[in-house]
Parts: sequence; C-alpha cells; structure tokens
Amino acid sequence: MASSSFAEWQRRSDFQLGVGLLGMASFVLVAVFCAVLYRVSGSSSIKKITAHPYVLFAYACMLKPHGRRSDGGQQSALENFYSTQASVYDATRKRLLQGREDMLAIIAAKLQSRALSNRGRKPVWYDIGGGTGHNIEVMDRLVGIETFFEHVFLVDLSTSLCEVANERIRVHGWKNVTVLCQDAREIACTPSSADLITMSYSLSMIPDFYSVVDMVSSFLSPSGLIGICDFYVQSIVDVSSRNYVGGTFNRHVNWFGRMFWRTWFDADRVNLDGGRRDYIEYRFGTILSASERNYLLGGIPYYIFVGCRRDADIFAEQGEDVLAKLDAALTESPYLSPTRFQEQRAQDAQHNVPRSKSYESAIVNLSSDLPLPAAFYQQHHWRIHYNDLLSKHQQFGDEYIYAFNWEDPKVDRQILNINKDDVILTITSAGDNILDYLLEKPRRIHAVDLNPNQNHLLELKVAAFTALPYSDVWQMFGEGQHPDFRNLLLSKLSPHMSSQAFQYWLHSAHVFGSPGGLYQSGGSRHAIRLIRRLFKAFGLMAKVHTMCRVETLNEQKELWPSIRKILLSWPLHRAVVSTEWWAWKAAGVPPAQHALILEDYSQRTELPKSRCGEAIWQYVVDTLDPVVETTQISRDNYFYYLCLQGRYSRKCHPRYLGVKAHATLSKPDTFDGLRIHTDEIMEVIARISPSTLTIAILMDSMDWFNPGETVAHEQIVALNKVLKVGGRVLFRSAALRPWYTQIFEKNGFEAKCVGRRDSGKCIDRVNMYASTWICTKRFDLLMSPAGGLKVGTVGALEELQI
Repeated sequence: MASSSFAEWQRRSDFQLGVGLLGMASFVLVAVFCAVLYRVSGSSSIKKITAHPYVLFAYACMLKPHGRRSDGGQQSALENFYSTQASVYDATRKRLLQGREDMLAIIAAKLQSRALSNRGRKPVWYDIGGGTGHNIEVMDRLVGIETFFEHVFLVDLSTSLCEVANERIRVHGWKNVTVLCQDAREIACTPSSADLITMSYSLSMIPDFYSVVDMVSSFLSPSGLIGICDFYVQSIVDVSSRNYVGGTFNRHVNWFGRMFWRTWFDADRVNLDGGRRDYIEYRFGTILSASERNYLLGGIPYYIFVGCRRDADIFAEQGEDVLAKLDAALTESPYLSPTRFQEQRAQDAQHNVPRSKSYESAIVNLSSDLPLPAAFYQQHHWRIHYNDLLSKHQQFGDEYIYAFNWEDPKVDRQILNINKDDVILTITSAGDNILDYLLEKPRRIHAVDLNPNQNHLLELKVAAFTALPYSDVWQMFGEGQHPDFRNLLLSKLSPHMSSQAFQYWLHSAHVFGSPGGLYQSGGSRHAIRLIRRLFKAFGLMAKVHTMCRVETLNEQKELWPSIRKILLSWPLHRAVVSTEWWAWKAAGVPPAQHALILEDYSQRTELPKSRCGEAIWQYVVDTLDPVVETTQISRDNYFYYLCLQGRYSRKCHPRYLGVKAHATLSKPDTFDGLRIHTDEIMEVIARISPSTLTIAILMDSMDWFNPGETVAHEQIVALNKVLKVGGRVLFRSAALRPWYTQIFEKNGFEAKCVGRRDSGKCIDRVNMYASTWICTKRFDLLMSPAGGLKVGTVGALEELQI
C-alpha cells in the first residue's frame, strides 16, 4: 500500500515537473520576443516595427488573444487567427512550415513518372487547406499549372487567406484554378473525381478530422495520389505493431518533445495528436513516408506522407491476384491464386508450398482490414517488405559497412558464365557486383543482406540508373559526390524507391555533399582514412597520386618500394593492423575469419597461433605485393584506385559505370528480375522452391561461421535443396582450404578450388582472399521418413514426387 502511494506521488511529481518545464520554456520565449521588440524600438519607430512581417507573426501567434465565442464555428476561429497576418503569411511561413516544397517535388515526380508510362487525361488537383495558394505557385514552377493539370481547386475556410489566393491567381493569370472558400466536408464533387489531393499543414488544424479524411478517401480516384505535410508528435511504441507505415526511421519523438510541442501548438489551436497521422496511414496505402525535424526553430517534428487508395493501382484491377504473382517471383514457385485464403493456406500446408514473408504479411493485413505493407504500393517491386524494428536489423544502426564491393566480378563472370536462364542468389554488399551481373541479363537475381542500409545503397543505385542520365550517375557513383543530390532524390529518384530507402537517403543526403563523399562513408571508411593520413604524415601523397597516373607496370613497380616501407612496416602492423579493432571495425574481418588466417599461417610456418601479428602482417604482404607486381592500378584495378584516390577515374572504374553499361541498365525492363531481400540467407533460402536456383554467390560469408556450430552444415543442406543439379556455389575464403569444403563434399557437392593465392600470383584484382571455390551440385539430398538425410539421384527424386 505504501509503495503504491509512493508510485502515485512520483507520477504526479513527474507530471508537475514536466508542466513546470513547459511553462518556463514558454515564458522564456515570450520574454525574449518582448526584449527584442524593446531593443529594436530604441532605434526605429513603433509603426515600422509592428509592420514587420515577423512582428505581426509573433503577435498573432504568441500574444494576440483568441476569440472565445464558439457560435461562429471553425471559420470564425480561423479568421480570428489569420485576419491579422494574412498579408504576411507567406513571408513568415517559409522557415516554420518546412517540408511543403519537398512533398510537392515528390508528388510532381510521381505524377510525371506516371504520365510517361500512361498518357491519359490531365489530373485534377484539390489542395485542401491551401490558404494563400503558395502550393500552387510551387507546383507551377515544377510542372506548369495550366499545361499539366486539367483543373486545380484550392479549398480553405479562411476568407482572409482566400483573398490572398485569389489575388495570386489574378497575378499569375491561371485560368484553370478555382478558390473554394468553404468547409472541406462540403466540397461538391463526385466520387473518384480527384487525381491528386494535398493537405499542407491543414490536417492539424481541422477539429473534425475523421470526417474530412473519410470524405477525401471517397473522392480520390483509384490511381490517385494524396500528399500530406504536417506537424506531429509520436513515440515509436505507437507504431511498433504496424507493418504498413512505410518505415519508422527518425519517427520517435522523446517525452519532453511530445509534451512541449503539443502544448506549445495547442495555444494556436494546432493539434499535434499522433492519432491524425495514424488515421491517414490507416485509410490510405503508404507510398512514401518520412519523419523530419525543423532544426531552424528548435527541432519541430514534421512528417511527409505520400499515399494512395488502399485498393489502388494494380489491386484495383487485379485484386489479390497480384499478391500471388509477386509471391511466385519471390519463391520461384508456380503461380497459385490466393482468392480463397483459407482453402489456399490449407492446400499450401498439405503440399508444402513455400510462401514469402511478403505474401504472409499481405494476407494478414487483408484479413484484418488493414492497408497492405508499403512495399506493395511502390511503382516497382524490387524491394521486399521487412520489419525494420527487428533487433537483427537495428544492430547496424544507420550505417552500411561497405560503400563499394571488394569482390572482383570479372572473375565471377569468367568462372560462372552467367546467361539469360540463370536464377542467382547473392549477397548484396554495396550492390556493385549485382549491377555487373545484370549486364549479362540473367532471368532473376535475389539480392540478400541482413543490413537494411546495404540494400538502401543498392536501391539508390538501381533508382539512379532508372531515372538519371549518365552524367548524374557518374557524379554520384564515379566521383562519389553530387552537389544537387537532395533535389535529385526528391524530383527524380523518389518514384523509384521504397519508403524505407527514401527515408534513409533523405536523412543521409549530406553524404554526397561532404568532402569525402560516398566513398568515405560506411564502416570501412576507418581503414581508408587511416591509410591516407599515414601517407600524408610521411609525405607520400605525391607518390601515391603518381602511381595512380603512370601508364606502365614498370613505372608502378619503381614507385612501390618507397610506399611499401611505410604501409607494410612491421611497427605499423604491430600497433594497428594486427589489432582486433582494425580487423573488425576497419577491415570488416570477423573473429572466425581472423582465426582461419592464423590457422593457415601456423600450418605453413609451424609457428604457434599466438604470434597473431606476424600472421596478419604476412597475409597483408601476400595481398598487396602481387597486386602491385601484376595489375595496373591506373587503368584496370579500380578497387585500389578508389581506396587511394577516393573516387574512380574515367579510365579506371567498375564496368557498370561505363557509358555502354548505362545504356543497358537504363532500359525500362532491366531490373524487372531483381528482388532485394532484407533478411538472413537461410530465411530466404527456406522460402524458395526446391531445384530452382542455378547460382549462389556467397562471397566470404561462410568464413564467418564457427566450426564448432552446425550453421554451416544447415546452410549447405539448404543450398542443396534449392539448387538445380549442376547448380553452382561460388565463395571466397581467407583460408587456402576452408574447413567447410568437406561439408559441401559430404552433402551432394563437388568442391573445386578455382583460384589459389600461391607464389606471388593474384587470384583476382583484389587478391584479398587466399582462395576461390566452386561447389557444383551433383545430386539431391532426400529426406528419409525418419527425418534424416539420404542421398538420392535425380531419377529417384522424380519417382518420389510421383
């Protein structure tokens, strides 16, 4: 009883403290405003001061008392608030109402993208709560109001703001714009008549917002768009159980922020209750969603939402049929109609039909009368739905590890001979090699990575090839910098990105404007920065730049010794390279792979594994010396050129960044076969139909497994199941013969070393791994009645299935 009373007292104390802090903050802000007004009045006339836009704004928002009469309704309340400041509204809202231009740029890009593929009638636009017509003027600069839209309706209840809007229309001479000074609920329009509806900082000022949102959803056309930008406050707990909100990146507002901003804006009858955003996301399908902060004015939270009808686009015509078609592509299984869910699920269980996580989530949402996950409303279906709140994804924070690939795709192509019939499963990493493989036009590529940010990077590259000319693609991924990246993201790339990837790059747009650019970002940047600092400290930068310019191998070899004596010096490796920090944080070498290097060195030299420093030093020597001796960095070895220069050159770059490659990758159907999975490899493999893959490219991922565990065995058995007979697994290893090759050989594969780092030779242009392997599936592993594995032939498998 005493503890209960104490807890109640503590809760009251916390509440009172919060209210007190809010009151103090409000008092300080008003006091500062009055002090500034007093100081300015000493040098200017009061008349000039009070005529200043921001003085009028501050007076109307902070000092002027609101009328308490309620008989005039919402229109009277709005007039009481806006009549004083209508003439200076636009001049004072640029800094406060951020995100409006961003939302309109996204919508304009989306509409233009649709117009290119579907040349129909011009869209009709309703701007609800449009105020002075600022949004229409912005859209006019983006697409041209009279040439792009059939008609535009500005709806607002404030007569003062509507007068400003009518004057703006007169000045611009727009003939297809009409101002409706009335309640949004009373708009006289037919159902499905609006192709675009926008609400810019108006939803938070509508008392009866439920009826307005319901009305808006009824007259939005099946292929229409809705765009909303507004203030909000929400805790991440509010949306933790919802899979349809398009991502939760930066969505959480802390307790003090929720209390302060809700109280502050309530004084001006602006309601920041999170339920408004919730209801929008419930009533519409999410295409893009982003949560931002207005840091110019103390970090005010605001959001951008671009959505559509829940039954929009492909669903309006094809119904749930499209879910099964997408599911078939993800699982490489035959198309099965999901029209009757219960019967279908019973059949699936009986015949062991694999289903993707996307399909299962869609079925759950449809059964619960919820919008589908945002991935289903995208223009493209490259990115597969995933739950970004799972701890396995959040462990990476907001950072990818690799900004570029360290595996040589030229060797991959020579070994694998990729063709149009191949179905490939590969790790995403930075996505460079996937773009290289796509130039060979395989039937399908399943890109898999547990780190969502690596997949965001691949998505960005795919969107860039889809929407941008070669010059912009080169700046972004050849030079790693683009001064206009944020504008390109909004106006060109946004229609071709998933909501999660868009949120990530909107928040990380600074990467392409920072001094180091893209290629000094990500976890691997630590190694690159340290090496460059060493070169600079020892006065080697000039020689490094020269080595990246020389035209012959002999010139390169002559420069190497003076660089080598620093880069491969024993003291440096003793202090840095042999440490665990360097291995994992900088070079991305996990403990299990680190152990493989030590084991190999111990067997070759008969020295104890405890001499870790010598083993790692020798491994780096065996990596770098052959690279300089046998490959031309300035012309062909773009991996090391990038590390030394921080960018690619026109002579030295990945194949996908060539002019001819851009012409191929920018074709409309290039990425139709790409599916990007954010999950573990085993989770993806488990949902793929047996004997459908032809190639699995695992990079060095199997080096990460612990020999004492069963994970490697389980993955190899799973690979045997999903690969066709004759299908191949390609992997690289830090060991000359990794321990898990024996597991491949015992489970239906023939293991063959196709590259071995011996006698100073490079196995590829990177030469970072000791060996490269191909494991070819020779026969199937069949499940015995007792649940164990037994060897079977193709004929036996067919007989069993019959």
